[in-house]
Amino acid sequence: MDPMLADLLGLLRLEQIEVNIYRGESRDIGSPQVFGGQVLGQALSAASRTVEGRLVHSLHAYFLRRGDVNAPIVYEVDPARDGASFSNRRVVAIQHGRQIFNMTASFQVREDGLEHQATMPEVPDPESLRDIGDVPAKRLASLSPRMREFLTRRRPFHVRPVRRADAPDPGPMEPAKHVWMRAVDPVPDDPVLHSSLLAYLSDYELLGTATLPHGVRFVDGQVQMASLDHAMWFHRSCRLDDWLLFSFDSPSASGARGLARGQVFRRDGTLVASTAQEGLIRPRKPV
Repeated sequence: MDPMLADLLGLLRLEQIEVNIYRGESRDIGSPQVFGGQVLGQALSAASRTVEGRLVHSLHAYFLRRGDVNAPIVYEVDPARDGASFSNRRVVAIQHGRQIFNMTASFQVREDGLEHQATMPEVPDPESLRDIGDVPAKRLASLSPRMREFLTRRRPFHVRPVRRADAPDPGPMEPAKHVWMRAVDPVPDDPVLHSSLLAYLSDYELLGTATLPHGVRFVDGQVQMASLDHAMWFHRSCRLDDWLLFSFDSPSASGARGLARGQVFRRDGTLVASTAQEGLIRPRKPV
């Protein structure tokens, strides 16, 4: 298995240090704090380990403080309720004696019922698109150092955007984008692991959608950004080693905050998850 993917899977499995208490490490992916998707994925992994015979169907989370990438994160799980069909868990993430994150997740016994779904957007197949890190040397040399680092950083996932991040700055654009993503190698057959990986990836590229109408980019230092809250609904099963289309849009930005929404589709058009996030978007004043 690819070493970076193996490392990510290890991060999500966590270490149990007491009943309903788990500990996770962090990795620096180039952001000024712990990547929010990592905390989401680890918190969901911790909650899932306290539930049997039920799969997550939703989570609602708040990011309270910056996470320190150089310190472990402790996850305390409160087994709030186990009913006939649903289980509810509350998770608190702690670093340096303070809460940095909290989350409520709900789990359900498998059931059949009414079904309908949104239609997957018509976009090019992933095979026809270049990976985000596949940038011609001449173009790479013309980019800012932060953008070069962002694009060339090794990842445990293939990331193939329909609209390239390294394209010449086009100015304000429609607040929508589509990105194909897939793990670089096969992932073990563990539904909890795939759900945790999906939570991890759901935070990738999402909030940046709210900056598109304003012609600013985080990697160029034009704006301060941080996740404030995150919600996710798991509709159907999926595998993270198959191509998934992440379709994002942003209906609003105001009060130094932006709202972004996402839908995740399997390649055959099946809608597997929906997500929404509000985050801080504060323009930086030129020095």
